[in-house]
Amino acid sequence: MMADQTRLSETLDSISDPLSGGGLVTSRRAAAPRLSGNKASVILDVTGLDADTRQRLEGEVRERLLALEGVDEVRVALTAEKLERRIIAVGSGKGGVGKSTLTANLAVALHRLGVKVGLVDADIYGPSLPRLMSAEGKRPVAIEKQLQPVETEFGVPMLSMGQLVEPGRALAWRGPMAGSALGQLVDADWGAVELLLLDLPPGTGDVQLSMIQKHRPAGAVIVSTPQDLALMDATRAIDLFRQAAVPVVGIVENMAGYVCPHCGETSDPFGTGGAQASAEALDIPFLGRIPLDIGIRLASDAGRPPAAADGESPFEPVARALMDWLNKRNA
Repeated sequence: MMADQTRLSETLDSISDPLSGGGLVTSRRAAAPRLSGNKASVILDVTGLDADTRQRLEGEVRERLLALEGVDEVRVALTAEKLERRIIAVGSGKGGVGKSTLTANLAVALHRLGVKVGLVDADIYGPSLPRLMSAEGKRPVAIEKQLQPVETEFGVPMLSMGQLVEPGRALAWRGPMAGSALGQLVDADWGAVELLLLDLPPGTGDVQLSMIQKHRPAGAVIVSTPQDLALMDATRAIDLFRQAAVPVVGIVENMAGYVCPHCGETSDPFGTGGAQASAEALDIPFLGRIPLDIGIRLASDAGRPPAAADGESPFEPVARALMDWLNKRNA
């Protein structure tokens, strides 16, 4: 049977949309094809698809249409709408408060709640997310000078300087170089990702300022232990975001309480309730507590985020609080 407009449309609609699963025409992934002599022309919407998926889909469209009798040439025009991707920065005033562990598990918890989330390790000088996400040794590639995020087994694509340099190598970069490197990670080909979590380095220096000025996060989550010294530094981080007109989503209190695995008694080596009290004093939300748990430490060192395990983790309430905040901002 010779190809005609109807035959072309039926063939296109027999190809599955990678996101919806429906036919390309039915799901409006492809406009009605045109046939001029022996040349078929197709406009293909690739919004939300990563580079590999776009390439595979374009190849399948060409192959299926060229198999039709009377079609000798296929022209495929790719179009895409710019997605409104929001950025949430996860920061702290100092190091050692478990910010990277919180960010990794928050990303996994959000994914399990149905959010299309990506992860950027913006801690240029001390990247740890490749270990936390079991992505060590996985190097990203660049297509047309744009980095392609590395897929992880937890459903969260990620990029980190730790995937681009030799393990253990120190980066002696000044602020502008670090800011430029961060820009390449954030501006990568994130495909269908709708929410990007940035694990910031501790403090309030050049990298944070460059990120805020260029990428304008939708909000910032602050991580602190209950310890007074950590809360003093966290307050400075909050002030930085406020000065830059970046809304503070709230504070997470990490390492909050230790339950002895032998006697079951709870102790508070870093104090208790300090982050919640600070949140109330600063009139910002308190997002929740994460316990000082050896299970979290062991799982993190092994590259197995506790949020990926069966059952509810202590990170899920924080993820839900972030989702509620984002939904209210959209309302």
